[in-house]
Amino acid sequence: MLLVHGNILTMEDMNYPDGYIRIEGSEIREIGPMSEVPADETVIDLDGKTVLPGFIDAHCHLGMWEDGLGFEGDDGNESTDPVTPQLRAIDALNPLDRTFEEAWKGGITTVLTGPGSANPIAGQWAAIKTKGRRIDDMIIDAAIGMKFALGENPKNVYNEKNVTPITRMATASLIRDQLRKAERYLDDKERADEDEDFDEPEYDAKCEALIPVLERKQKAFFHCHRADDIFTAIRIAKEFKLDLVLVHATEGYMIRDLLAGENLRVISGPVLCDRSKPEMRNLNIEGPALLHDAGIHAALCTDHPVIPIQYLPLCAGLTVGAGLEREEALKSITIYAAEAAGIEDRVGSIVPGKDADLVIYDEDADPCGPYDRPVMVFINGEKVLG
Repeated sequence: MLLVHGNILTMEDMNYPDGYIRIEGSEIREIGPMSEVPADETVIDLDGKTVLPGFIDAHCHLGMWEDGLGFEGDDGNESTDPVTPQLRAIDALNPLDRTFEEAWKGGITTVLTGPGSANPIAGQWAAIKTKGRRIDDMIIDAAIGMKFALGENPKNVYNEKNVTPITRMATASLIRDQLRKAERYLDDKERADEDEDFDEPEYDAKCEALIPVLERKQKAFFHCHRADDIFTAIRIAKEFKLDLVLVHATEGYMIRDLLAGENLRVISGPVLCDRSKPEMRNLNIEGPALLHDAGIHAALCTDHPVIPIQYLPLCAGLTVGAGLEREEALKSITIYAAEAAGIEDRVGSIVPGKDADLVIYDEDADPCGPYDRPVMVFINGEKVLG
């Protein structure tokens, strides 16, 4: 399949105001100016339309809280145990929930989704495509990272139960304790492999789930809003050499000079949101722009269902109005989001070899505006809209 005469914004160093994209199967095979267009049997003439990589919501709970349901569709928090690393998002996701369709119709082709922030260690997040009927066919990575949570949420949930943790100290302590157990468990497994006289430890699902995190094969996604919680996340990550990603980082802009030297990833947002709890009292729409000015290229998220997922591009537009450059705002929902997740080899920009996930707008449309919607969407090379 050949798409021709498109205004292609690759989210890389080179754009093509009048270019082509050749799709083979589920991948992008070629991209270039129309002067170099190859022959092809199946041609779609875009007639000047704007082409972007599929949008990525770097932090949401799509499919975990089903739309229009109460307890029956609430599978986002196993708040009966504060430490649940063994839980897997893919066992809760329902791709037939109507918000998946709203996502891909809005141009969001990839999401990171998983359990919420009730537990200090909540479980394994997944990176998935948004179109499909069976979650197993939609997976990019079934365990892209582990969700940790600091601050108010674990405190509030377990204070109501009158069990640990009800303080920030206890929340951090539970995380450390479980990570230490996983370290010891891993050491014992490795020793048993090397020494036949040493017994392998009894199977522990929690420790098993944390081994890839300790080995930096999975990201450590830390929910944190306040500046002090951000530094606690950094402290724990350094202690255990975790591949840290800060999620929300509402007060990150207030400590941006200190964060700039940490060389870490940030997922910011939601920005289209009220100050719904005390730890969000310093929420500032200018936050992503201020982080960018400090050299921190934050991804954006909706935290769906906090903000309906189809409004991710609008969130990017709001940051433009608050001082972020338009190209940077688009990168915050494409390549920066992919990099935060560690899936930039698959998605996030229009490059040969990556998945053919594309969002196409009319020539005069504003992808970040409140009125315009995609006229075509491709996921894995399949035209799902238009």
